[in-house]
Amino acid sequence: MLFAQPYDLSATGFYFNSAEDFDAKVKDLTNAFGDPVEEFEIQFIDGEDIDASLAKAIGINQANFRDFLEIAETWADETKELTIVAVGECGYDFNPSFCPSNYKVEIFAADSIRELAEQFVEEGVFGDIPEPFQGYIDYDAIARDLNVTCFEVTIAGRKLVCESY
Repeated sequence: MLFAQPYDLSATGFYFNSAEDFDAKVKDLTNAFGDPVEEFEIQFIDGEDIDASLAKAIGINQANFRDFLEIAETWADETKELTIVAVGECGYDFNPSFCPSNYKVEIFAADSIRELAEQFVEEGVFGDIPEPFQGYIDYDAIARDLNVTCFEVTIAGRKLVCESY
């Protein structure tokens, strides 16, 4: 659910759920002087938490709300997360026709960068480490090194670690 708040203070805004709903309601909308109302601030009102984060990240507005409504309906949560991180955190421009997998961003399912360091060691990113030496690994030092390109973010209540390269 979105809300169209007219910039003209003498006009009344309206709620809408689709581009068609917006077009139907704006068609006959006039201000207190009978003039048509053309410019609106678009506000995210109700929906999934991840869609609220997406609306905030892309800076939902009158020019892109149609794209937002389409991607909110069709994109998988992972694709939305990638776009939120790339656009909202890394400074990429929002372009609905750009494939989000082309962003130079990677998302890891980890609660912290230290946890990501532990995952990397466990998965063998640093090679095969013999069992007797695993107790000597300084995960905090690895996490500090990862901090150069990695950062933590929470999207719709889900903690993630992201890397921008």
